Amino acid sequence: MENKETVLVTGATGFVGMQIILQLLEKGYTVKATVRDVKSEGKVRETLRKNNVRSLEKLSFVAAELTQDNNWEEAMQGCNYVLSVASPIFFDTPKNEEEAFRPAREGILRILKYAKKASVKRVVMTSNFGAVGFTQTDKSRETTEADWTDTRNNAVSVYERSKTLAEKAAWEFIRTDGGNLEFATINPVAILGPSLDAHVSGSFHLLQNLLNGKMKAIPNIPLNIVDVRDVADLHIKAMEIPEANEKRFIVSADGQISLPEIAELLKRERPELSRKVSSKRVPNFVLSIASLFNHQAKEGVLLAKMNRNLSTRNAKSILNWKPVATQEETILAAVDTLKKYDLL
Repeated sequence: MENKETVLVTGATGFVGMQIILQLLEKGYTVKATVRDVKSEGKVRETLRKNNVRSLEKLSFVAAELTQDNNWEEAMQGCNYVLSVASPIFFDTPKNEEEAFRPAREGILRILKYAKKASVKRVVMTSNFGAVGFTQTDKSRETTEADWTDTRNNAVSVYERSKTLAEKAAWEFIRTDGGNLEFATINPVAILGPSLDAHVSGSFHLLQNLLNGKMKAIPNIPLNIVDVRDVADLHIKAMEIPEANEKRFIVSADGQISLPEIAELLKRERPELSRKVSSKRVPNFVLSIASLFNHQAKEGVLLAKMNRNLSTRNAKSILNWKPVATQEETILAAVDTLKKYDLL
């Protein structure tokens, strides 16, 4: 399939970025990809080749970082669309919260500024469900894209707060200075599923901690899960479909699944990998008491209280999306990835 349009994907080496590049190339797009270091180009090409991606001649690379202006003008040149997937990387824990918030906010504003300058048609930003519903506790209604996480709630992690503030800054730029630049956001829940290489998302730590026995007792916390292939597909749909402009899209497989249910699923479907999965449970009242003394427990209480009844109507009606996998299939594909790349 021949396609004349060019798409810039930021963060080519990432779990989501790599999957997006694969799908774009399969659809015939010309792809430019940013990497922090040009030495990564060979690794990305080799990973895609191993996953039977052809037309790699339509893929090129530019070294650019979210924290610096260098090369962004060159990266945007000739691009019809930008998929802003990369997030700032912290090698050390930030000394204060502003150090975490500033790179996330400035990174997306840098991309929007250069996209506007290059007359890019539309930018699609990878945001996060953490920017939507982490403080929405009213279980009598669905959580929708009209919701925003309250960043003043100190149980919300620095990461989720930074994603919320970055997305708000992006929408403010579009409103006040965007000109003709179109914009949409993808707001996925915990991303799992099959990885194209050993680079996986932070959500995999949950499965690793279950499988290696680090989680000595399992709290009754419900989760929403989505497959990385769906997240990639929805970035491209939000790029292609005119009606997606100025919309946010919650991305989640149907339903929800609790940590104890995940533990049972692993024991049932992958017994050979699940020998260390704990059978102990943490009562909710214990979590509540621990939250008075422990920030991690405080985050756990927030996760337990959060309304997990999410609306994915926007994605299904506007983008004609049908999930490629159930949450159970997505979890098992992630476990198989951990085994395949020796990450357990």
